[in-house]
Amino acid sequence: MADPKKMADTRKPAGLTEKKANRRGAARLAAVQALYQMDIAGAGINDIFAEFESHWLGNEVEGDTYLPAEAAFFRDVVSGVVRDQKKLDPLIDEALSRGWPLKRIEAILRAVLRAGAYELEHRRDVPGRVVISEYVDVANAFVDREETGMVNAVLDQIGRQFRGDEFGRG
Repeated sequence: MADPKKMADTRKPAGLTEKKANRRGAARLAAVQALYQMDIAGAGINDIFAEFESHWLGNEVEGDTYLPAEAAFFRDVVSGVVRDQKKLDPLIDEALSRGWPLKRIEAILRAVLRAGAYELEHRRDVPGRVVISEYVDVANAFVDREETGMVNAVLDQIGRQFRGDEFGRG
């Protein structure tokens, strides 16, 4: 697990390839970090938007250049998760293995799963398998391979619920 002090870091993590280091990929990474920060520190959404948009997204901080992110996409994912969290959490709980409710999952993984579930439900402009792949890549920057497999499995189940036409109803 990454050091929580580094969670506001939107530099390209090792797990993301150059191809995936695009504006939406950077927005997804920033959204997960923002959601994590809100979960851990109890920061409000307006403070998070102000901090990330003015300080982290596409700027140079302490000698590191941060990826430019699609700010509207970042805002949509973060605000959508906050708005729909009471609906998303039970869906994620249901997709997790029995005995592992969402509240027992590490905060960074909760953020990844919530953002991925939100995007699968609401962002039909992005193919479902791309959504899953992108959030597995984001998770890979912070957790072990076993946990990224869990992210893949949970988001795949949720994708089948929201997008049976894309995934097949298996």
